[in-house]
Amino acid sequence: MCIIKDLYNGNKNLPEGCEEEMVGHNAIAGGFQGQRQWTDFYPNCDFPESMLNSSFDWEGAREPYILATENDTLNGVCMLFGKLLTNTAQIFADVRTYWSGDAVKKATGYDIEGKAKEADGFIHLINSGAACIDACGEVKDENGNGIIKPFWEMTEKDQKACLEATTWNAADLGYFRGGGYSSRFLTRAEMPVTMMRLNMVKGLGPVMQIAEGWTINLPDEVSDVLWKRTDYTWPCTWFAPRITGEGAFKSAYDVMNNWGANHGAISYGHIGADVITLCSILRIPVCMHNVPEEKIFRPSSWNAFGMDKEGQDYRACSAYGPMYRNIR
Repeated sequence: MCIIKDLYNGNKNLPEGCEEEMVGHNAIAGGFQGQRQWTDFYPNCDFPESMLNSSFDWEGAREPYILATENDTLNGVCMLFGKLLTNTAQIFADVRTYWSGDAVKKATGYDIEGKAKEADGFIHLINSGAACIDACGEVKDENGNGIIKPFWEMTEKDQKACLEATTWNAADLGYFRGGGYSSRFLTRAEMPVTMMRLNMVKGLGPVMQIAEGWTINLPDEVSDVLWKRTDYTWPCTWFAPRITGEGAFKSAYDVMNNWGANHGAISYGHIGADVITLCSILRIPVCMHNVPEEKIFRPSSWNAFGMDKEGQDYRACSAYGPMYRNIR
């Protein structure tokens, strides 16, 4: 973690001959390749990924870094979008498993309720360590609701609550033969969140997927049974998307079935409308979202590209071209 911070920021204490490295890269985002090239014989990078993505470390509260894992730069870009729009720490997670109400009942005897029942199930968001530990849901607002705060609002009490909710477990050697310490927490709060994914499509370029929804607070005994179906040493968040009854948002299953990759970047709050506007500025069409139409803003010139809103977006982005295509 110290080395990665130095790569981002520089370090004036580096030895003579490292003058270039002393100034760092002034980086706004980065990532770690990880997995087989590294973890077959080195410890994994889970601790630095998790703590750098969080809104504090041993120096106290500070701006979260953006550090993607598994060489996934597209997820890193989504995490950067979320951070710039909200000033909060971001979750990098696998979009790992869909659990229907019937499957949960069969495995645990529990009848799902609330947002999970509305979505006919939920999605298991779990990755070995790149999730910010702010996502535990133990930081509370004045009404006792679990939240993720902007970094400048993080008190010592908030930081302590996140740390006490997190353990750093030895790696499952089936995954990480080199060892390591993944963050491990359970999101024990219902919080509004937005899951994003940027995909590169041959012949088309970048397209964005957006799913607004909520983290789900299951009873611990239910979480334990389902959690152990993946890896019990990793951070665990249950996610129920907002269902519209149509297309990719008929159910939580349809959301996962239409998702373009096994990763997602999850940001606190329902920020889908902001992401759609940002994507129009950058000329990235949005191929999947559940944002209410009345909340969406795109430039008025999009209206010249047909009457269907999503088709407008594709045609306008293609006609105007990438905002930063000439930057190398």
